Amino acid sequence: MNKNDLLKYVQQLKQPKILIIGDFALDEMVYGLTERISREAPVLILEHYETKKILGAASNAAHNCAKLNSGNTWALGVYGDDYYGRELIKLLEEKNINTSLMVMDKSRKTTTKTRISGSCNHSITQQIVRIDRQTKTPLNADIENMLIKKIEENLKNFDGVILSDYHLGCLTSNVVKAAIETAKKYNKIIVADIQKDMEKYTGVSAITPNQPDCEKQVGYFIKDDKTLEKAGHDLLKELKVKTVLLTRGENGMALFESDNNNAVNFSQVAAYNKKEVFDVTGAGDTVVAAFTSALCSGLNAKAAMCIGNLAASIVIRYFGCHTVTAEDLKNELISK
Repeated sequence: MNKNDLLKYVQQLKQPKILIIGDFALDEMVYGLTERISREAPVLILEHYETKKILGAASNAAHNCAKLNSGNTWALGVYGDDYYGRELIKLLEEKNINTSLMVMDKSRKTTTKTRISGSCNHSITQQIVRIDRQTKTPLNADIENMLIKKIEENLKNFDGVILSDYHLGCLTSNVVKAAIETAKKYNKIIVADIQKDMEKYTGVSAITPNQPDCEKQVGYFIKDDKTLEKAGHDLLKELKVKTVLLTRGENGMALFESDNNNAVNFSQVAAYNKKEVFDVTGAGDTVVAAFTSALCSGLNAKAAMCIGNLAASIVIRYFGCHTVTAEDLKNELISK
């Protein structure tokens, strides 16, 4: 696919209304300047100078969608009755993500990962420790039923759904089943971004695993085009999905589509950017957001894959989770 084709597809991106269901989380980045070694214990003393709060996990997928569809994005998940829960909701809303469907669960902690970093100067920073606050157990029955009711009552109002599973207990089997069945009822696109337990997502429109997670699922390594094609065929058959978008890092992406006659169409795209790789954090969230937004804009899966590939090529040039707009995609193509 040439640059002109890609530019045409980018210009066809609309602003679909997308619902993100999954494990919403907050990343807290605490920075300090190294002052000295403590007399109390052999640990560094940092002079705090900055704290940043960033959207992580499903929150990052929602943020990516909101940037692409000008805020036409809704969040559906849980948060705790705590300081970080309030901060999560506040930050989601600041990023133009509708939180009216979010559910407070007083029995859970708001998933928060605090990274403490120190430096001798402001240019070189080293992470020292990470503190995780989270509840990994599945939702209790009352909260689960609340989510299912919200799905059944509201999903019809959206163009597409993303299931963002970070295995923190929100996407129970019952919640996933309700989402898939309701999406089919209203003929909505539903895409799952998953790492394991893929059988739970049987019947979604598409899945977007990376290669290592795909290899774990199929039980063998992808070593060449032959094993790559076999893996795609196996996932389509095993999970009864129409589309598998396999992200392969520096090897680009592979797309497998099953037609009405169960024939499989296989296509690949090379990584758009291999040289300017700074940080791949959050790139998977960018891919699923761009891919789903493209599908919901009426583009075919191959075009949607190329849009996802282009979006990922931009975000990996930045430290931490980054997002892109449709204008960013257009400018990237025009500048090359």
